[in-house]
Amino acid sequence: MSVNSKLETKIGSLVLKNPVMVASGTFGYGEEMSELYDISKLGAIVTKGISLKPREGNPMPRVVETASGMLNAIGLANVGIEKFISEKLPFLEKAGATVVVNIFGSTVGDYAEVARRLAEETNVPAVEVNISCPNVKSGGVQFGVDPKAAARVTKAVRKVFPRTVIVKLSPQVSDICAIAKGIALEGADSLSLINTIPAMAIDIKSRTPVLANRIGGLSGPAIKPVALKLVHDVFNAVKIPIIGMGGIMTVGDALEFFLSGACAVQIGTANFVSPMSPLEIIDGLECYVSSENLQNIGELTGALK
Repeated sequence: MSVNSKLETKIGSLVLKNPVMVASGTFGYGEEMSELYDISKLGAIVTKGISLKPREGNPMPRVVETASGMLNAIGLANVGIEKFISEKLPFLEKAGATVVVNIFGSTVGDYAEVARRLAEETNVPAVEVNISCPNVKSGGVQFGVDPKAAARVTKAVRKVFPRTVIVKLSPQVSDICAIAKGIALEGADSLSLINTIPAMAIDIKSRTPVLANRIGGLSGPAIKPVALKLVHDVFNAVKIPIIGMGGIMTVGDALEFFLSGACAVQIGTANFVSPMSPLEIIDGLECYVSSENLQNIGELTGALK
């Protein structure tokens, strides 16, 4: 796969060689996938969510396949900011990957401190602020559904992190555009959407939830129509770039997101189904841009008629 300048995408100060990223929580820290292919070929790797202190996450079982998707209730298990910087970041840098660090916290202060530590790492060009996590019992979810709280978190991160700030939105809100507008006013460079949708699966024999956490986040093709609609809504409400995600399995899926208003996409559940899918989507976009005689992939953003 060659580097095609027609796929180059800019989000704030972040310059991507192509607009295909891998979604947080679906790619780990990149180590396992690097055994399959050169991860520097991706537009960017969005890391597992990183918190101030390490987290063990939820008890097992915490992943289950569903019709046209999957549920996860990992509970944001991660190594914590210090170990991430000392052990995981050097690997990603050596691999030549463009790194976007997903961050979360239980308080505004937690978010700000993780962002401050990452601001000291010049090889981290962007952070993705997770203000909505449907499978933990505290923290993120309360910020994601409240416009004022979402704005406060954004303002705190923006104050300490000088490079690209992306804020990840929840679909579990009454007015996603109001939240998006407030975040944009506080200086976010970009929005990513959508996060997973709270859902559950039931074992009819035991009459118990399949997930130990009872509730998990639904992802995969089942949520794509919802994600497309919300990307379209937010595109028409704010001026900052949008990164779309939710059930992207093929290049056709990715193109739908561009047309609905996204300038880049994140591949999530597809990484579990077909690990090579991000590279296949990059190749597909390259072919599409050529066949449509486009000067840049950005010409597709919001081109829905």
